[in-house]
Amino acid sequence: MTTPEHIPAPDDVPVVDVVALGESMVTFLPTRPGRLADVPSFERAIGGAESNVACVLAAAGHSARWVGRVGADGFGDHLVEAIGSYGVDVSHVRRDPTRPTGVYFRTAGDRATDAHEVAYYRAGSAASAMTADNLDLAAVRAGRVLHLSGITAALSAGCLELVRELTAPRPGRPLVSFDVNHRPGLWREADAGRALLEPARRADLVLVGEDEAAEAWGVTGGPDAIRELLPQPPVLVVKQGGRGAVAFHPGGRTCVPALHVAVVSPIGAGDAFAAGFLSATLRGLPVRDRLRHGHLMAAAALTVPGDLAAPPARHHADRLAALDEAAWERLRLGPGWTPTAEGAEEEVRTP
Repeated sequence: MTTPEHIPAPDDVPVVDVVALGESMVTFLPTRPGRLADVPSFERAIGGAESNVACVLAAAGHSARWVGRVGADGFGDHLVEAIGSYGVDVSHVRRDPTRPTGVYFRTAGDRATDAHEVAYYRAGSAASAMTADNLDLAAVRAGRVLHLSGITAALSAGCLELVRELTAPRPGRPLVSFDVNHRPGLWREADAGRALLEPARRADLVLVGEDEAAEAWGVTGGPDAIRELLPQPPVLVVKQGGRGAVAFHPGGRTCVPALHVAVVSPIGAGDAFAAGFLSATLRGLPVRDRLRHGHLMAAAALTVPGDLAAPPARHHADRLAALDEAAWERLRLGPGWTPTAEGAEEEVRTP
């Protein structure tokens, strides 16, 4: 399996393990259940698919950089400080004095069901104005891996062109990871599928859910049908929700079932899976273990209420990823399974 190489730093920008580019927003979480019309107060948090990946990777011991644009406002200050507190390099985030930082509100309901409300205030945000001309592309490309998602492509015509620019073949390009992250509500074009297909076919590593492939591209024949649509990426990971994930790679096809998890909230699980897979890729682990680390990182996110969770300690995750097939399928993970203190493994049961 291919592992990202250490590449020279362009223009003296330090090379990091992963650069993640995209919009991060301030998230307002309700202090009690109920409709947005009825909730009297909210608590502030952060959210953003790409910055989530960077935060999880930094917490897992990798060097990570987040590149984006925020407003020259207090919410922009909060995002930069909060993401930087995870150990992520935020020194190349640009401030826009004329556009605001994006925000959104959501109810306490499960976003994976219809029992929820989400109100986005991101139209005209600083991030929606991202282009190749107003970002530090040297910093963007100074990584062993460049992680992008379809959310960025959906923000504006300029953002779509930026994604096309960064996924275009070029000498010395870092390994490009592309999470399709199809969000129908963000697209103004009827043919979002075509817009997402181009960067997916150009990337080195693609992550996509079966449900996303059906919605964006009308592909309903399972992982093999998705691979037929996307034969170009050297590595294609198809996520199947609670059933598991399938990876297509130069060595063949590898399937790993999902873990049994006591779910608190599904928010952030997809980003955590991507971070786990990328972490194991950077370490040159076998494909099976890359998928298992993805599932373990996702389990960490599933067992907490917010977008971000402390990842399991590396030695702990490695031990679980090395289990035989029968022991892996017996794993039961619940809230509190990831702390590194002695006795933390009590929440990991292998009957």
